[in-house]
Amino acid sequence: MTTPSQTVGPFFGFALPYEGGWELVPEGHPGALTITGRVLDGAGEPVPDALLELWTGEPEGVGQRGPAGTGFGSPAGAGSAGSAGFGRGGFGGGGFGRCATEPDGSYRFRTAPPVRPYLPLLVFARGLLKPVRTRVYLADVPDPLLGSLDPDRRATLLARADGKDAYRFDVRLQGERETVFLEF
Repeated sequence: MTTPSQTVGPFFGFALPYEGGWELVPEGHPGALTITGRVLDGAGEPVPDALLELWTGEPEGVGQRGPAGTGFGSPAGAGSAGSAGFGRGGFGGGGFGRCATEPDGSYRFRTAPPVRPYLPLLVFARGLLKPVRTRVYLADVPDPLLGSLDPDRRATLLARADGKDAYRFDVRLQGERETVFLEF
């Protein structure tokens, strides 16, 4: 029997963020990148109670988790406490990071360079029945998804350089320059 979806949050401050969740790799990690941005609603106003999950791949040769072609992983060892790559079982560049937005809608992540041309990003926010999925591309590179989009839509998936090893990626949930969201 199928049951209807329920809207998400705003309960994130209690149930989902965890200390250091924004740090997928430790400070000083070789090649570490910082991704910052804001989550904005359809009127361009900040969303102060969204939750973002940034997923990153494992080093080459270890294997990618998740359904083929989705760009999203499944937790390694789900159900076993302290599993590396899920939650804070330790740093290693695999798994995910989780960050709640600040009152001004801002967020940040520190991660290893992606093994794909993009980093998958999930956004949970009030009023959404399910999280929305998008990708953060650090460069405009040949890619089937980017190639299928007109330039204005493609631009919503491209992070912009914001200093040495730093990028900015704003998520617009609706309206003008709405971020491209993916369905699976």
